[in-house]
Amino acid sequence: MKNFEFLPFRFYLSPFTIFLSPLSFRLSAPNPIFADYYIVIMKISYNWLKEFIDTDKTPEEISKILTGTGLEVESLEKVQPIPGGLEGLMVGYVKDCYQHPNADRLRVTKVDLGTGEDLQIVCGAHNVAAGQKVVVAPVGATVYPTVGEPFKINKSKIRGELSEGMICAEDEVGLGTDHAGIMELNGDAVIGTLAKDYFKLSDDYQYEIGLTPNRADAASHLGTARDIAAFLKIAIRKTDVSAFKVDNTSLSIKVVVENEQASPRYSGVSISGVEVKESPKWLKERLAVIGIRSINNIVDATNYALHDLGQPLHAFDADAIKGNTLIVKNCPEGTLFKTLDGVERKLSADDLMICNAEKPMCIAGVFGGIDSGVTETTKNVFLESAYFNAVSVRKTAKRHGLKTDASFRFERGTDPNITVFALKRAALLIQQVAGGLISSEISDHYPVPVQPFAIDVTYKGIDRLIGKVIPQDEIKGIINALDIDIVNETAESLSLKVPPYRVDVTREVDVVEEILRIYGYNNIEIPTQVRASLNNSVRPEKDNVQNLISDLLSANGFNEIMSNSLTKSAYSSNPDKAVKILNPLSNDLDVMRQSMVFSGLEAIAYNQNRRNGDLKLYEFGKVYETAEDKYIETQRFAIFITGADKGEQWNQKAKPVSFYNLKAIVDGIIAKLNITDITVEDATCKKLAFGLQYKRNNKQLVKFGAVAKDALKKVDIDKEVFCADFNFDLILALVRKNKIVYEDVSKFPSVRRDLSMLVDKPVTFGQLKQIAQKTERKLLQDVNVFDVYEGDKLPAGKKSYALSFILQDSEKTLTDKAIDSIMQKMIYNLEKEAGAEIRK
Repeated sequence: MKNFEFLPFRFYLSPFTIFLSPLSFRLSAPNPIFADYYIVIMKISYNWLKEFIDTDKTPEEISKILTGTGLEVESLEKVQPIPGGLEGLMVGYVKDCYQHPNADRLRVTKVDLGTGEDLQIVCGAHNVAAGQKVVVAPVGATVYPTVGEPFKINKSKIRGELSEGMICAEDEVGLGTDHAGIMELNGDAVIGTLAKDYFKLSDDYQYEIGLTPNRADAASHLGTARDIAAFLKIAIRKTDVSAFKVDNTSLSIKVVVENEQASPRYSGVSISGVEVKESPKWLKERLAVIGIRSINNIVDATNYALHDLGQPLHAFDADAIKGNTLIVKNCPEGTLFKTLDGVERKLSADDLMICNAEKPMCIAGVFGGIDSGVTETTKNVFLESAYFNAVSVRKTAKRHGLKTDASFRFERGTDPNITVFALKRAALLIQQVAGGLISSEISDHYPVPVQPFAIDVTYKGIDRLIGKVIPQDEIKGIINALDIDIVNETAESLSLKVPPYRVDVTREVDVVEEILRIYGYNNIEIPTQVRASLNNSVRPEKDNVQNLISDLLSANGFNEIMSNSLTKSAYSSNPDKAVKILNPLSNDLDVMRQSMVFSGLEAIAYNQNRRNGDLKLYEFGKVYETAEDKYIETQRFAIFITGADKGEQWNQKAKPVSFYNLKAIVDGIIAKLNITDITVEDATCKKLAFGLQYKRNNKQLVKFGAVAKDALKKVDIDKEVFCADFNFDLILALVRKNKIVYEDVSKFPSVRRDLSMLVDKPVTFGQLKQIAQKTERKLLQDVNVFDVYEGDKLPAGKKSYALSFILQDSEKTLTDKAIDSIMQKMIYNLEKEAGAEIRK
């Protein structure tokens, strides 16, 4: 079985395709569909970005910049730290407070909001008193309680007294859960200040960016900020980790890396005396903006560093590291390991694991173990920051069906030179939110440093590919802004060193693309003159032939499907010749299809399971196999019919489709394409319970018939399905050789003669038709079978055929004598060659 490397790509589907299987797509309106693996939505915080860049650009302006540089912003939303953002609420001063005349538990207050006119507010809080500074929701404001639905404040009368607002408790405005009484603010609170300003609430904006697989470098706030900084020609503000220092070496963990190919770099540090608890408010809010749920302060700190710098980290409970030794290695095949989600998994010998002296603790770069993670009782942690082999992580993640933020980044390629920096960043953050001491030197296993990509580019090549001459100084400025070093320069070219985190920039054309996206696609003028060489294409064009067939099928009630070329190896008719995927997206998509049949059957099964059983489908596509160490790609198209031919009517019952419905369509396509000299043979095989095949010059043009039950069983279909599988490459070759010749419509009438005969059961209509055509080549226009009978009244092993023969001469009217002579020859040859017994 051959291997085939599958490369990720982004694809769109046209808006007119209908009828879907799990691997095909149903669309009724223009709508691009993205496969989950290819385009990933990454969430970015505007305020977080501004920690890396100094700019006064609005969120909307930043959105345009990101989209222009290739990080397409799918959406931009305003995010408030608490629901409602305290909009409309103000700081007020209670000037007077007295007992409500009609209610023992209510008080009437006079509140100054700094507007020059006091508000009368009825309040039920027991702790309200004159001289307090409070949060007030005036008439028209909407409050968002911690529990319950938001509500608008209206002017009202409460037990006969006017109330023009509400003095708020903590839980009534979403600031907490306390409902013991109203919030009493500090004495320095300024009357009339907006509550959102007093509590220092700042709105944020969330970008949803459609991140393509090649932009692994942008999968963080730092990576996204790099593009903005390059475009704006400003510097990146680097995070300061100079405060990192080793406090003691009381918790030194020995690190041993056995598989250096799967783990080229492994860094770690120990922190002792931490207190695992709820994260501070600022950290929870920062993570919430990008959709990350707070877990605890240690895990939140590692998540923060991940989305900050793009470097995945993992925190181990250091006390769970038996023998104070951490080993990066592969475990024996079938080793059992329980992950954080409580699932026990069987490991592959190819899975890279982080182990202690006794057992595995973590699937490297993918998922932690249930016994080594940080819990509420954790006091000491070992912080991991590593660079794992992208292919190794991807295969392991797919093997176990796991998708995590860490595996997403490792699969696409992380920065091998940022592990220690990220370690210091996370360690300082942990000390800030959880306390503790740095209790070991940084362990950094990096035996063979990853080298930058060496690329030479020429100014002439840049100008040629972009289509515009960009000043050389501007080109060099963009290159430097993208963190690419210019190591040598001549008048014609540049020698560059591209940092290894730019995994998509390995060729000259990649560098040109980087220059272009930062320079701006919109800055490339459309030329007034387009120069192009015209090549004579083979006629008719493939698309024209395909459209001709599509129009015919669509006019006859068929619908087109588009299916994935990847399929299950269980569908392979010849596994030894199958093209196997080296890095399959899933176990059900591990080979390239060898036949179009199962694509259509899956679509039929999908629709039948949803009570859409009367189907007429067709699909154009390719099939793949290997022969003599070469890949063979063949263009095919297939048609499928099942269920009822026509829906049930008041005056007729639904009629199921049959082999002859399919044959009529196949013959119609052959006639439409003007393909002649067809030979007919039996096509019964593993996939077809019965059927025919049409050949031209001993090459199979199409095989069609009833799909075999074994094939239907593989996709759980219990109804009869008829399928036709065309060789589209052969169709194109034959159509191109066709010459359309005009002939006058004959002025002379045609004549029909019928013959009824007994033949042996193995004899087919195709054989009889060939004998007839060979007997009379000039005058015989058509042969058709209009009755077939098999039953008890016939001799054993026999069947009855009734054939019609259409005769016509384009030059004269046929006489009875001439017709009888032809039919006698026909009878003689049918009896001699097919053993037919003519019934008179």
